[in-house]
Amino acid sequence: MSKIVRINLDLLLIQKGMTLTELSKRVGITHANLSKLKNGKAKAIRFTTLIAICQALDCEPGDLISLID
Repeated sequence: MSKIVRINLDLLLIQKGMTLTELSKRVGITHANLSKLKNGKAKAIRFTTLIAICQALDCEPGDLISLID
């Protein structure tokens, strides 16, 4: 059975009371690219981007990314 990577960005943004636009400004990544990530359309994520998002949201990579069946 294959697994799917889920990006939990919506949930984290709600928990932190932050908008995608605000995260974009804090991280220095375009709103469009963050939107692709949030909607599961991104094919990859750089470690530097992952670290920046986690720092801005005060979370761990495992909070942002999970595997589902």
